[in-house]
Amino acid sequence: MVIYLHGDLGAGKTTLVRGILNALGYNGRVKSPTYTLLEPYQIGDLQLRHFDLYRFNSPEEWESAGLDDEIDGENIFLIEWPERAPGCLPPADIAVRFTILDEGRELKIDAYSHLGEQCLTRW
Repeated sequence: MVIYLHGDLGAGKTTLVRGILNALGYNGRVKSPTYTLLEPYQIGDLQLRHFDLYRFNSPEEWESAGLDDEIDGENIFLIEWPERAPGCLPPADIAVRFTILDEGRELKIDAYSHLGEQCLTRW
């Protein structure tokens, strides 16, 4: 499952990831991977990978960071700023777009695969 998270700085992308992890039973600290690029999490048999590509300036940085090794088709990937690595990422099953409003946030969620549609219909 690949989930793209789009939105301005401070829109709530990492907060959503924290909420997802907590809902799945993770009780540890969830921090933004802005500087580490990747934070891995394990909840039982479930492997999640939280990427933050904000600091990327070109797709080549994806390759030089060695992040291809993480894309194995078996994990759940939550990817902030996917537009910073065009052509390097697997296609999204779900995309979440955050818009900052005067009060609160607006989220638009789209499914782009059968798996993504199944996930959204179960919510």
